[in-house]
Formats: sequence, C-alpha cells, structure tokens
Amino acid sequence: MGVTLKDIAAEAGVSLMTVSNVVNGKQSRVSAATRERIMRIVKERGYIPSASARSLAGRTSRLVGLLVPAAGEASLTIDPHTVEVVGMMERELRRLDYHLMLRGIARREEITEALRSWNLDGAVLLGFQDSEIDRLKAAAIGGVALVAMDSYSANPLALEVRSDDFGGAELAVRHLIALGHRRIAFAGPGFSATGVVRERFEGYRKVLAENGIAFDPDLVSTVDIGHAEGEAHGRWLAAERPDVTAVFTTADLLAIGVVEGLANAGRSVPGDVSVVGYDNADIASYVTPKLTTVAQDLPGKAAETVRLMMDRLAGKARPEQATTLQVRLVERETAAPPPA
Repeated sequence: MGVTLKDIAAEAGVSLMTVSNVVNGKQSRVSAATRERIMRIVKERGYIPSASARSLAGRTSRLVGLLVPAAGEASLTIDPHTVEVVGMMERELRRLDYHLMLRGIARREEITEALRSWNLDGAVLLGFQDSEIDRLKAAAIGGVALVAMDSYSANPLALEVRSDDFGGAELAVRHLIALGHRRIAFAGPGFSATGVVRERFEGYRKVLAENGIAFDPDLVSTVDIGHAEGEAHGRWLAAERPDVTAVFTTADLLAIGVVEGLANAGRSVPGDVSVVGYDNADIASYVTPKLTTVAQDLPGKAAETVRLMMDRLAGKARPEQATTLQVRLVERETAAPPPA
C-alpha cells in the first residue's frame, strides 16, 4: 500500500490537516520550516496525491472538457484542425496542472449532459453551430466556465475565441484576383447557423465586389469538410464548371480533396485551376503540390482559450465577450496565374 498523508503527518510530527494544506497549496498559515520538512518527507517517501482527493479538498476537479460534434462512426480526430487544437490545448492545460477530457457529442442534448455529469471546471465547445450555443442556459451548464472556439454566438454565458474569418477570406480572394483570376468558386459547408463559414463567404463576396467581379451563385457550392467530399467536388468542378480557374475552400482537408479530384479529372493544379485552403494544418505542407492557404494562429488560439477560461474560473470580469486573432496568407504551390 502506498504512503498516505497520515504517514507523512506522523513522521513530520504535525496534524493531518497541516499536511493536507501544504500538499494542496494552502500554505499561508504554515511556517516555512514546517513546509520544508513536510515537502522533504513527501519527496523522500514518493507520495503521489490522489486526484480525487485533491478534487474534494479543493472543490475543483481540475478537469476541462473539449466537446466536439460527433457524426456517426467517424473519428473525432479525422480533421487536422481538430487534431492540432486537441494537442495544443492539452499542452496549455498540462502546464497549469489541469486535465483535458475529449468528448464527442452526437445529439445537442448531450452538451448539457456532459457539462452536468463530469464535474468539469470548464469546457470548450469546438465546431458547434452558433444556434446550439445560443440555446444554452445558465441552469444547464451548472457554473462551468464555458469558452466557444470558432463561434459567433450571442450567448453571454460563453466567451469566444476565433480567427479573423472575414479577413482571411479577403486575403485568399485578393491573392487569386492579383494573379489574374476572375472565375473564382467558393466551397464550404452550409452556413445558415455557422458564423465561421458565413464570415468567410461574406469576405469572398466583398472582395469580388471591390474588384468589379459580378457575384455568380452558380460558383458557390455547399460541400462538407472531408477529403472524399473534396475529391468528389473537384471532379464535379472539372465536369460542370470548366470555366472556373480558381477555388477558395473553407478548410485545408477539403482543399486537398479538391486538388485530387481535379487531377483525377485531368485538370492540373495550379496549371489549369488554382486552389486555396484555410487553416494551414500541417498536412498542407506535406501534400504535392503544397497547399496555398490561410494560416490561423492555432497555438495562440489554444493559449487564449485557456487564459479566458482561467480568468472566468478566477472570477475576473471580461470587458468583451469575443477575442479575434489575426490570420495570414501562406503562399505555396497551388495558386498561380490562370491559363492564357
């Protein structure tokens, strides 16, 4: 059986409460000499605090949930953006001695079930529709510190962290127009309840208008984010929209699929059609040709998400609900002037 707080108290000649206070960081009423003696014994005896005991003592679980929409049997981590966010958030939380719990949500009701059932200190909602976040009520979240990533919800219960989606689309489309493109298609998921895609679409439309290019609804396609969906869309573009010389997509995984679909249909990228993605996921620099894309500051997004959550847990007031991080264009090999 492992060493206990009672064993340490007996060896140090102090009360069990004194040892518990020192181990759990409540050291203001304990003398420096006593703290040093207790911590020396803790180290020598190899005492490891029980997470559940610390939770009870501190009235905090030190658990943060990352809730992500789950669709059927698909893996939660198939999207490179989600993979990177999970890794970066875990790193930020580990530095603060918090633990990350990843949970897939198949039904909207499961959001409140997860927030109520897992004794979470905080939770991050990633990839949910704004309307789903809008519906959350104070009674449903039970005091959990809530941060919505990539959200445009108006719900005051959730702090928000997102990239400059509108500005990112502007960067992408201006780059394509500067290369000489006029027939520029847009591909991304439906955005009736998703502000991220809507903002990127509006940025696309704005730059077209600024450059005297008439908006053509036939060049806008609703395509779910996925490699297979992108590949099918690339083949469709080659067959049904042969006059298109450039495509702006709302995610790298979709863009990479479009590149492959175009190639499978006999169209070269960027010789015949240029393609620009969004996210700058690691995979964007691994594929051939390497993907031109809009880069989000994912490390900054993860760090800001955790910082906002810790501020809310500490009871600090926030002057603004949303934090918007800047983006940049990364030029690689999938965008070039249109064919003569």
